[in-house]
Formats: sequence, C-alpha cells, structure tokens
Amino acid sequence: MISIKDVQNLAELSRIDVKEEELEGIRQKMEGILAYVSEVQNLAKEEVSFDTPEAGENHNVFREDARPHEGRKYTENLIKNAPNKEGDYVKVKKIL
Repeated sequence: MISIKDVQNLAELSRIDVKEEELEGIRQKMEGILAYVSEVQNLAKEEVSFDTPEAGENHNVFREDARPHEGRKYTENLIKNAPNKEGDYVKVKKIL
C-alpha cells in the first residue's frame, strides 16, 4: 500500500511540485498502476515456463521464399486503379 508520505517523497525526488489536494488522487492512481503491473507480472510467470526444452532453442520464424502468385498477375488492375500512372508504372512524387 502506498502512503501519502510515499507520494510526497517521490514527488520530492522527482522535483515535482504537488499540491496537498492532489496527493490522494495521485496515490490512488499509483496503486492502480502498481496493481496492474503486478497482474501482468503474474500472467507472464504463468504463461512462460523456462523449464521446457523449447524455451532455450532458437529457430527460424521466416517462411521459405516462394512465388505467391504468377508475375504481373495483378499489375493491370493496380495500374488501372492508380490515381497517377505513366505507362505500366504508378507515378508518385519524388522524395529526396
């Protein structure tokens, strides 16, 4: 549990001026934040187990290179719908 004194000490260490009437609101918000962080930490501990053999293994997460479809299959439709075009190319502003 966070006390008003804790909030005052933190404000002093942070060199932040906090009015007396703001202390209770800040204390409640800090408790809420710390409770949420605690929940996240507990959830992370439950879902991740480093005891399994897979935990320390590295593996490739990339897919194999392959042609997803035949070349120029969608080019005509893309060029037709482009706002600016020049021949078989989409025309865009020069960026330098």
